[in-house]
Amino acid sequence: MDILAFLQTNFITLVMGLIVLVLLFKNRGKESSSGKLPPGPAPIPILGNLLQLDLKQPYKSYLELSKKYGSVFTVWLGSKPVVVLSGYQTLKDALVNQGEEFGGRANYPVLMEVTKGYGLLASNGDRLKDLRRFALMTLKNFGMGRRTIEERVQEEAKCLVKAFTEQKDSAFNPSHLLSNAVSNVICSIVFGERFEYDDKEFKFLLTGINSYFLFLSGSTGQMYNMFPKVLKYLPGCHHKTFEHLRQMKEYFRREAEKRQVNLDPNSPKDFIEAFLIRMMEHADKPSTEFHYDNLVASIWNLFSAGTETTSSTLRQALLLMMKYPHIQERVQKEIDEVVGSERCPCLQDRQHMPYTDAVIHEIQRYMDIAPTAVPHKMMRNTEFKSYYIPEGTMVIPLLSSALLDPKFWKNPKAFDPENFLDEKGCFRKNDAFLAFGLGKRVCVGEAMARTELFLFFTTILQRLTLRGTQPPEEINIAPICSTFGRLPRSYDCYVEVRE
Repeated sequence: MDILAFLQTNFITLVMGLIVLVLLFKNRGKESSSGKLPPGPAPIPILGNLLQLDLKQPYKSYLELSKKYGSVFTVWLGSKPVVVLSGYQTLKDALVNQGEEFGGRANYPVLMEVTKGYGLLASNGDRLKDLRRFALMTLKNFGMGRRTIEERVQEEAKCLVKAFTEQKDSAFNPSHLLSNAVSNVICSIVFGERFEYDDKEFKFLLTGINSYFLFLSGSTGQMYNMFPKVLKYLPGCHHKTFEHLRQMKEYFRREAEKRQVNLDPNSPKDFIEAFLIRMMEHADKPSTEFHYDNLVASIWNLFSAGTETTSSTLRQALLLMMKYPHIQERVQKEIDEVVGSERCPCLQDRQHMPYTDAVIHEIQRYMDIAPTAVPHKMMRNTEFKSYYIPEGTMVIPLLSSALLDPKFWKNPKAFDPENFLDEKGCFRKNDAFLAFGLGKRVCVGEAMARTELFLFFTTILQRLTLRGTQPPEEINIAPICSTFGRLPRSYDCYVEVRE
């Protein structure tokens, strides 16, 4: 075969070979310019380590890699290096002891597409500090005001139990009712009122949240995060999702504009009005972070994060009670002894209910709803544990490594409330309980989520007993893994009204 014929038959192979050589050279250049990154598996051009990761449940791959490469290691997601932090002490050293350096928010493409960089979740620097301080103060004020968050949850818990009771003669899936109830708590804070469960606007908001998390948890969402410039021009469900979210943000803006007409600066009725008042106070400051873009994005943050995580945790909680009826009975016994049947559970009851408190904590630990926190990024060039991590590098805190660490838990792979009880049966805190994250990026709604979990859970079990459609030994309680996190399995249940 002459040279021309050889080139004609092997043209594609030769071109691909040249591309590989060029990319190898570029990657080598990137690696050398990055200094001494933590160790990790060798990447291949374009794809990095994607072929070595289980993309349906990447956190499991990270846990395995940590056994080989240690508590700080590097993986390449496409052409970008990502530093993974594993183990409680390493997470604390990075996110608490060097929180300023590790406290940035990575430019997560899906999140940036939805928020455009505004709001609590996507912000960095002064924007984050201003919005986070405002959100914490506002939620605290609503928690202590004329109508507290506790009262809002108690009201919604009654509505939820009523909706459950109406289903008592047949098996039903509790997923939508739980989402409705949890989201309504957010609505009462953001809009100052709750929605009826069949309200069209309410359904529109919930559909948007559900669509967003389905997209984020699927393979398309992961591919978008790695190759946004490509996926942006390809057909797919993400275009419909982004359009729905755009309409949601327009709805939030219209609600804010309505309130501005008769706004009382001395008496904000909800989160929107409190933000609008702050906007008025900062109207003469050109660099203020209190403007409509941050308001709309912050409302979205409260809705999306607050609804999905808490409602999913409650779904898992009910499933576990059906799996372990003896635990359900013991929780109900404690409710009967401390609360009785004449009044609603309140937050003050929690300190007298160590077993119930332990069960709720163990539900969160076992479920491990967010094995990896929303990615961080380095705010400056940083030395960490003898490695050099450049400014802008994405960082993934592997929260699962703390929640599953046998050094901290009696039986980390099983559901066991004893993990949070001492030998006297008193509730015992555990530093490795990182269900809400750690450091400067810890969940801003942690206090509200804890309130909701305790009050919804105890109010349901005060009034109702849950039974599965299968015998307890056949109920599968293992959460379904997705690229975003771990979600409860879909199930039907029966409820019996307690006398």
